[in-house]
Amino acid sequence: MVNSSLIRLVLAAGLVLLPSLVSAQAREVDDFYWTGVERVIAIGDIHGDYGQYMRTLRAAGLVDEKGRWAGGETHLVQTGDVPDRGPDTRRIMDHLEALKKQARKQDGRVHTLIGNHDAMMIYGDLRYVTPGEFEAFATSSSERIQNDQWKEYLKAVKRQDPDGFDALNLEELREAFNQKYPLGWPKHRAAWSPRGEYGSQVLENPVVLKINDTLFLHGGLSAKYCEMELEDITDTIHTELRDYERYLPGMVEDEFGPLWYRGLAQDDEAERMAMVDAILERYGAQRMVVGHSPTQGIVWPRFNGKVVLNDVGMASYYGGHMGFLELRDGEAIAHYPDDVSIPLPVGDDARIAYLEQVIAQDPENGYLQARLRTMRSMEGAPPPLDIMSLSDEEQAELAQQELWLSPDNCR
Repeated sequence: MVNSSLIRLVLAAGLVLLPSLVSAQAREVDDFYWTGVERVIAIGDIHGDYGQYMRTLRAAGLVDEKGRWAGGETHLVQTGDVPDRGPDTRRIMDHLEALKKQARKQDGRVHTLIGNHDAMMIYGDLRYVTPGEFEAFATSSSERIQNDQWKEYLKAVKRQDPDGFDALNLEELREAFNQKYPLGWPKHRAAWSPRGEYGSQVLENPVVLKINDTLFLHGGLSAKYCEMELEDITDTIHTELRDYERYLPGMVEDEFGPLWYRGLAQDDEAERMAMVDAILERYGAQRMVVGHSPTQGIVWPRFNGKVVLNDVGMASYYGGHMGFLELRDGEAIAHYPDDVSIPLPVGDDARIAYLEQVIAQDPENGYLQARLRTMRSMEGAPPPLDIMSLSDEEQAELAQQELWLSPDNCR
């Protein structure tokens, strides 16, 4: 509370009392927890689409026409998955790093979290990398490097099978080689290594971040890991990514781990409500905001608003939808194109009305229309799973899963 004598002195001096003197101050409790943050903007998976990324930041009032920070003391949370599926990953990574520095000068912050695709870049799962992502690393020496690699590759193939080498179609083999190791590939892989430019940036990011009463992460927290402190979760992921082969199988690829878990988006809400409550109580939070599971154009609340799915499918690959979440003055507000802002609802009945509002501003969105039809047609709880129809192996797997997801793990 501001000292009353101080207020009288300020007023007597004819000065305006700054809002910062009478409102809560944002405070970094530790690397994984902030309190007193007045405005938080959360955006989901970007997937290499710079245009959609900038469109969202501008709609949120976070950048000016030149892409520089204009958000003041706002905290921006990007919940992971910058790379893959789009060509602009390097440009986005560079912009986010610059934005972090600009935001700090205005007492704002940019928080970037680790998603499963960010991790995949580090440990070398390149199934979803687009040609443009490799091209961003191509230089004048890339063709020479590729030719040198090709020569070494041919030597290795000949050593392995001297008799069959002469029968190979080298033209087809070279084409396949170029597709697997395109121009820019070596520099891309070096940059995304744990000690490379972008790999090291990812390894500075937390996995789970708490701001005020909200937990932010990519996939979702399950009860399997909720006995761990937030710091320990991040330390474990960092350790595994720095020495991936050594720690397999680990948390970084676990379907119940924080980078991959989809249960908060897909499981029956009544069945998992006790787990969600236990997790939130464990960390002293009121809600979780997650990405990872595309909603195709809607910021979608589940579990009576205790979980918010915030991967709206921003990237062109997913339809180029625009939407983001704002937390301010105790409210959770979804924002859409044309300055449409809708408070997030609580409960199924309110969700239908909310969904209808979102559809009204995006009437051609077939995914949302289908979601509305499904919700209107649902009557009561879904039928229980017939356990006896499962094999012994499937029953054992299900029993183990329920042990991992038990709320008791959080207490």
